[in-house]
Amino acid sequence: MSVFDEVAITGHEQIIYGYDKVSGLKAIIAIHSTALGPALGGTRFFPYQSESEALEDVLRLSKGMTYKAAAAGLDLGGGKAVIIGDPRVDKSERLFRAYGRIVDSLGGRYITAEDVGTTTIDMDLVRRETRWALGHSMAEGGAGDPSPITARGLYAATRAVCQMLWGDPEVAGRRFAVQGVGKVGSAFVQLLVEARAEVIISDSQEPAISAAVETYGVKSVPSDEILSVDCDILSPCALGAGINEETIPTLNCQAIVGSANNQLATDEDAERLMERNILYAPDFVVNAGGLINVHDELRGYSRIRTLQSVDSIFDATMKILETAKTDGTSPNQAAIKVAEERIYEIGDLRRFRRSGDDEN
Repeated sequence: MSVFDEVAITGHEQIIYGYDKVSGLKAIIAIHSTALGPALGGTRFFPYQSESEALEDVLRLSKGMTYKAAAAGLDLGGGKAVIIGDPRVDKSERLFRAYGRIVDSLGGRYITAEDVGTTTIDMDLVRRETRWALGHSMAEGGAGDPSPITARGLYAATRAVCQMLWGDPEVAGRRFAVQGVGKVGSAFVQLLVEARAEVIISDSQEPAISAAVETYGVKSVPSDEILSVDCDILSPCALGAGINEETIPTLNCQAIVGSANNQLATDEDAERLMERNILYAPDFVVNAGGLINVHDELRGYSRIRTLQSVDSIFDATMKILETAKTDGTSPNQAAIKVAEERIYEIGDLRRFRRSGDDEN
């Protein structure tokens, strides 16, 4: 399938390929929609096995960002970028500054931030070549690492799921299985432990497991066992597509609430979860805290304002879950409906975003 066939299926506006021979930069930027505003989404630095795999990932991620921004009520479109490489060995000042030049060439139609494999320090380098980079360090005037904010939003959504299932938002005494204890996952584990929940973790990186076990006193299981752990809530906080036709029959939880993007491999997996009576809180609703955090930088960052917006993810999640229950649909369908209705109602104001300066 050609790139144009892919775009025709997914409805993307634009795909940009960036290359710098000196640094070895290979980047793909996908702009899915600018109907509501400039496309904002992080840059993932990952050792993809092929360019086609990287393209598939960036198309899925950028479409998810469209829904995430719309469901959160933000005046933003959806975009994402991937850099092909190993973030442990392939990073350099030249690479990120070359990438910043590519982002800048889009004139604000795409605004980047950090994601898996990139940090606030990396965004500082990108920002030396473009103002269309957010999530940079507080030393440079940014909001800093958004991971704790994302975890806070996830915790708010988790409390909404507890309220929906058990009539009580408190997590104390509930058992959680957290897949992935990176920046967001570990911050989420801390919130759960502080609230006296029981937590079992896994991660593909042994140092991350050791750090979480030592710091929070949680239990761990091998990565290939975490999805089948007997628990109240499963929290996927690693990479996406882990909830699929093969893994769903092995799940041993009552609900899924996690920060990973694109947790469902296909839309049909939402129906499979319903058949098993497992409540799924849509990832693009519950993990919007990081997006809300960097979006506030566009207005002149206010931590108080940001935290208030992130805490409202509780209400947003409750609305989705209650709508799904009333309509007899999956929460995933209900969330997509909410996002698409907002894009339809508001998006006609400007069908094609000219640049980041094209303000409402």
